[in-house]
Amino acid sequence: MKVIELENVSVRFFLFKERIYSAKEYFIKLLKRQLRYEELWALKNVSLEIEKGEYVGLIGRNGAGKTTLLKVIAGILRPTAGRVKVKGRIVPLMELGAGFDPELTGRENIYLNGSIMGLTRSQMDEKVQGIIEFSELKDFIDVPVKNYSTGMFTRLAFALAIDVEPDVLLIDEVLAVGDVGFQKKCQAKLEEFHSRGVTMVLVSHSMEEIRRLCHRVIWLEGGEIKMDGSPDEVIPSYIEYVEFSGMQDVKGASR
Repeated sequence: MKVIELENVSVRFFLFKERIYSAKEYFIKLLKRQLRYEELWALKNVSLEIEKGEYVGLIGRNGAGKTTLLKVIAGILRPTAGRVKVKGRIVPLMELGAGFDPELTGRENIYLNGSIMGLTRSQMDEKVQGIIEFSELKDFIDVPVKNYSTGMFTRLAFALAIDVEPDVLLIDEVLAVGDVGFQKKCQAKLEEFHSRGVTMVLVSHSMEEIRRLCHRVIWLEGGEIKMDGSPDEVIPSYIEYVEFSGMQDVKGASR
């Protein structure tokens, strides 16, 4: 069963060539047609299908469009063109601390995020203790999250995400944060999810992590799909391409 379907999806951003200091200045320049900008197509006619239970890795250099693609799937970004269809409960783990109110405690943020994900207070009452235990933040759960370290943010966010029983889990680099013990616990949970048919899309610069967790890899380059296949097919080609490009850059700089 297809869980994620993208058809000819493109995303365009406008990069302003001058600094705008206020909304008033922006609208004045807009009305006078004095805004100077260039177009950036972060995604270009991307079409793909992901089946239920697939673990898919997105790889590519910085600016290739990986995070943009993840945000389109999550519904955070609306594509400029094309069609997106996703079935089931989507849980995005993308920007650390996104959706957290820094003035609220960890416990209060658990309830806040639960409500954002469509869960009732009584449902969260049943889940909160398990979330706290997985996060290993029992001693800090009633402390405002503005005092949390990056690792603590990650642990709470991941513990919350896995306990709301996602159908589609979207992860952008966050598994690389935190101590080794917690990373192993997260990976074990992801393996459990796979056995239950959860679909995952993972963005990572760690080829080792992609090999370990994913069964399919999509390589993005310049907002387009350059290659789509098994880790053993795609990763060596990507590494060779990056190394060759780096050598060409060095030769160009030395001329």
